[in-house]
Amino acid sequence: MSDKILSVEHLMMHFGGIKALNDVNLDVERGSITALIGPNGAGKTTVFNCLTGFYKASGGSILLNTQGQLTDVIKVLGQPFRAGDFINPARFASRLHYKMFGGTHLVNRAGLARTFQNIRLFREMSVVENLLVAQHMFVNRSLFAGVLNTHGYRRRENEALDHAFYWLEVVELVDAANRLAGELSYGQQRRLEIARAMCTRPELICLDEPAAGLNPMETQALSRIIRFLRDHHGITVLLIEHDMGMVMNISDHIIVLDHGDVIARGAPEAVRHDDKVIAAYLGADEEELV
Repeated sequence: MSDKILSVEHLMMHFGGIKALNDVNLDVERGSITALIGPNGAGKTTVFNCLTGFYKASGGSILLNTQGQLTDVIKVLGQPFRAGDFINPARFASRLHYKMFGGTHLVNRAGLARTFQNIRLFREMSVVENLLVAQHMFVNRSLFAGVLNTHGYRRRENEALDHAFYWLEVVELVDAANRLAGELSYGQQRRLEIARAMCTRPELICLDEPAAGLNPMETQALSRIIRFLRDHHGITVLLIEHDMGMVMNISDHIIVLDHGDVIARGAPEAVRHDDKVIAAYLGADEEELV
């Protein structure tokens, strides 16, 4: 696991009698850009939902190797709420916060963040406020520190603001910092969601169709941002994407799902010419392509 930040073994997800995922095995190398592709309904977003805590998988293991620790995500997600979680406001707020951002806060604390196919910004908050909210775990949440406006409290607040503006600069949204998030264009909202996810300080970021609805120029800008995350911050990127031009241009490794099974994996050029992949996308029988 030394060079693998994520290892998924025998992952299964059943909804009643429907098998959304059937014995999925995949690895993500640390510092890589890995694409998870496949036809509609292949199970791609279901994998993301299992990784980030929206679903508790029916079986298998998800091993996340971050911050020098190896965490079995499925075991973490299997822990039920205890009565004390609802009595302790801080613990409850943490869980509620990451439910808004994607899954459980325990996964976020382990160093994994995500964006969504359907954008989930706080539309009635300003752009910079969206990024400040994402940093709630890194600022002093003591009521007394806030009331007394202590030096430590002010320092943490300033650090959070500096961090927010750094990522706004990366995604080219500094000029829109004080605008309401809901007023931004679609492409700007996509970039803001990535910046907000980065404000949680992840080691692995999962991007769910980040190029959906973008024009070619916006897609090129998005590709540059994704490479920047990897090249300048060492962030490992796992993305779901239907824009095959983008996938082939930026991915180090591609994993192909079809009907809940991994049917191919490898470098972009190898996957591009794989008969099973062609059959899955064209709806042809594999025998017809031999």
